Amino acid sequence: MRNRSRKTSLVLLFFTPLVFLSLAASEVTGPPPSAKPAYLYKTTFVRAAPGKLLDLIALYKIRMAVDDASGDGPLFWWRHTQGDQWDLMLLSPMGSYAEYYAKNKIARRKKAAEASGLSQEEFARKLDACSSWREDIFVMGPPLEFVKKAFEGTAYYHIEIFVSLPGKQEKLFKEREMENIYAVETGRPYNMIFVRDQGAVWDLFTLGCYRDLQHWAGTGDLSKEKREAAARKAGFASPDEIGPYMRTLIDMHRDTMGVAIK
Repeated sequence: MRNRSRKTSLVLLFFTPLVFLSLAASEVTGPPPSAKPAYLYKTTFVRAAPGKLLDLIALYKIRMAVDDASGDGPLFWWRHTQGDQWDLMLLSPMGSYAEYYAKNKIARRKKAAEASGLSQEEFARKLDACSSWREDIFVMGPPLEFVKKAFEGTAYYHIEIFVSLPGKQEKLFKEREMENIYAVETGRPYNMIFVRDQGAVWDLFTLGCYRDLQHWAGTGDLSKEKREAAARKAGFASPDEIGPYMRTLIDMHRDTMGVAIK
């Protein structure tokens, strides 16, 4: 959502020092080749145990090296600064269930883990020790190469995660596409859409990747007329109707913002 109060903007500026870098991003300014989500990802939200956040990050860094060695990488992740209760979001490419759970893939994972000195069992034990809450959801999303491009050179992230009202899942997905048209028409990056296949309660989420907080918060110098024209092109009567219409489709909605992990 782009409608924010002046008070909210001032609060967000407080977090500017938390932005770790501002690189030239390979900004995604349009939709993936197909609007239909077709690539499988595992999304994990993790809350660190008290005082264990750095240990949790270090553990996942070791695990990422194992994933790279087994051919499962790359893992996309970031750390929240404000919003929901969790500390880390991890997006793991799977492709498909058949591909990910093929016998040769399972054997390669086990071999890479043992070679690292961190077996799968030991990783699970250590994860239990340094996390207090975890949630997994398997989602269909854009092609892997599209996600890679979106994450290139970015350091600030914004997720909007939704439970739709009964029977409104398809309309909610369409509304997210409409907001993307409005975003692109007003010079903002495209937000990737991920749709629930199984797991946690959420029906879908959108994920935006930005260079920094200013890139996320900026609205440019667009005139009212240009914003209204963009809204009409996206299928809304006006920019002011975007938020209210979205709320006719959802039962629950959470926003979380965060930064790249160094």
